[in-house]
Order: sequence, then C-alpha cells, then structure tokens
Amino acid sequence: MSLEQGCVQVYTGNGKGKTTAALGLALRAVGRGLKVCVFQFIKGGGRYGEHLAAEKLAPLMTIIQTGRPGWVNTKDITEDRHIAQEALARAEELLTSGLYDLFICDEINGAVGYGLIDVEQVLGLISSKPEKTELVLTGRNAHQLVIDAADLVTEMTEIKHYYKAGVPARTGIEM
Repeated sequence: MSLEQGCVQVYTGNGKGKTTAALGLALRAVGRGLKVCVFQFIKGGGRYGEHLAAEKLAPLMTIIQTGRPGWVNTKDITEDRHIAQEALARAEELLTSGLYDLFICDEINGAVGYGLIDVEQVLGLISSKPEKTELVLTGRNAHQLVIDAADLVTEMTEIKHYYKAGVPARTGIEM
C-alpha cells in the first residue's frame, strides 16, 4: 500500500505531545503496512521507548537518532550545527529515496530555533518531498515560513504539566 497524496504536517507549540502525536501517526501508518522513518534531530544518546518499539515493528518502522549526547550547547553551537547539517543531508537523501511513505523529522523545528539548521534548508526539504510521501515536522517554535508551507499545523499548548509539580520524566511515558 502507498499513499495517493502526501501532505506536510507540523506539530509545534510549548505543550507536551508533539513527538507523541507523530509516533501515534507512525503507529497508525505501520498498522496499514506503510513504511515509516522517524528521523530524530538533536536527540543523541539514550534509547527511548520508541526505539524499542521500532525494533519490534521493523522493517516497517525505522528510527534514526542524531545529535550528540545531552542537549544543544547553546554557548557554542559549532559542533551541534555540524552534526545537524550532516543529519539534514542524510534526512533529505532518505526522504527523496522513495523508501518511505511517512517521514517524520522529529525536533527539526527546534534545530532551526537553535540555529543548527536554516529555515531555508527546511523549506528545501519540504519542496524535495516526493508527491506520495507524508512529511511531519515536529518541535517548538516552528518558523512562520514552515507553517505557511505546511498543509496541516497543530499547536500543542501547555495548560498544566506535572513536571512543574516535581514529577520527573518517566520511563514508558516521556522516554
């Protein structure tokens, strides 16, 4: 099975659930026999629950994790930018390969926000999307030009979060 038409979706906002929504879409797609690639920007190091699930859903679901361990070094982004630029080239190669029906660029909006990837590069990625491939871009603070280029935009808005009450990230829920 393949999609008749692929669209561009953006999941953004300051609330929890952007990656979770994208992974839910991935699960739905795999259930219908579609091939999915989740390409994670700035999420190096550590295995999350989705990585373990993808192993069970292979070969239909692939997750590629990029970035260095820890978080972006906001004082000197040189190394992070280099890694993100290499990752973007690999993501574009995989997106245009025709191997995937659904291609998720997780945290690409965050990579733009940190200056690791230029918004023009994301627009180039969008324009290189094959006609029958669905492209999902996640992360806070999506650039207005990316929003304008998308077919669907969902903003996750935080109303209340248990993290502020001292509940740490939990295995199987946030990781």
